[in-house]
Amino acid sequence: MNRQAVAFIGHGSPMNMIEDNSWTQKWLELGQQLPRPRAILMISAHWFTPGLYLQTAQQPGMIYDMYGFPEEIYQIIYPSRTDKRLIDQTETLLAPVPLHLDGQRGYDHGAYSVLLRMYPEADIPVVQLSVNRQATAEQQLELGRQLAPLRESGVLIIGSGNVVHNLRAADYRPGVYYPWAEAFDQAVKDRLQQQEPSSLSNWQNLPGAAQAVPLPDHFFPLLIAAGAAGTDAQPEIFNEDLTMGSLSMTSYVWH
Repeated sequence: MNRQAVAFIGHGSPMNMIEDNSWTQKWLELGQQLPRPRAILMISAHWFTPGLYLQTAQQPGMIYDMYGFPEEIYQIIYPSRTDKRLIDQTETLLAPVPLHLDGQRGYDHGAYSVLLRMYPEADIPVVQLSVNRQATAEQQLELGRQLAPLRESGVLIIGSGNVVHNLRAADYRPGVYYPWAEAFDQAVKDRLQQQEPSSLSNWQNLPGAAQAVPLPDHFFPLLIAAGAAGTDAQPEIFNEDLTMGSLSMTSYVWH
């Protein structure tokens, strides 16, 4: 079975679900270029929990966890299923980390906004793992390292969030980018290109960190992905862009 990649996708606005743009085109291309996975483990910023949770419903419903968007968005359905083998493997790999099994959790938009473009036929099983808000950055990296063996059994690991995510500072004028957003995005990029993901355990010390990551929900999926990728692969960077002044679409894939 082909060894699978690890990806971190900057998912941006829910409008990307219904708009065709350069970002969504890259998601489409990524799904076409990667070896077809047996299953997908999705770590979305929009499941930010006290502790670690794993989705176990056989056919999860849809969670429309966004407000004020066109009605078309709330009609979207991504009818994938979970995978018992992947659920069992994840439990085993993360032991003895306490893991709460959630049989009610549906797919949130951090997951399906990306998957709609990457795998539009929804014929690959998808299991969501939450982001533990009580864990440190180093623990997020270690979690990724624990999950890395999934790659050898045909599982694609995807983190979905944004490197820079500060909607309170958003500026909708075209071409406006905050210097702190650019500085933080570049500092993270430098460390990943140097194949030093462990250096991100001190991400709070990077330039612009306080403004770029006021809450780490969208940043921690990157750390999990980087941990799973390890240090033996150079990341391929795509969607290198800032939008709304304070939102980074920068995305990574490790082969």
